[in-house]
Amino acid sequence: MSFFRIALLTLLLMSFSKIGLADSHEEPLPLNDPFAGDDGTASSIVSDVTQQEELKNLSKYKLVGVFNGSLKSFATFVDESGDFITLEVQEELSKGLKLVEVNIKEAIFQKGEKNFISLNFKNQIRETNEF
Repeated sequence: MSFFRIALLTLLLMSFSKIGLADSHEEPLPLNDPFAGDDGTASSIVSDVTQQEELKNLSKYKLVGVFNGSLKSFATFVDESGDFITLEVQEELSKGLKLVEVNIKEAIFQKGEKNFISLNFKNQIRETNEF
């Protein structure tokens, strides 16, 4: 009976040692993301000031999601190229076009002093002078 115990213990120790050796022979992970395509990074953060100025036309965007919290509200838009942009209330989409209100039906932007533009989930744009 002790022969079977020793043999079983030896087999278990050998299997655990092979697991430890197998981990040390794995290839290191690549430094780039293979799913990112040709881009250097997978993020879609707009950091170029001139590019932000070119995005003045609201009709290039579609409202795809809103989130209303007790302290903050956000709206997410997608542009023609498929890039997502998430704005918090009081942030500007472009110069002079500031997100001022988000509800379950639409996102409302302020353009100038008294002009407001709303964009709903059906991609309909409506301009008003009152909020």
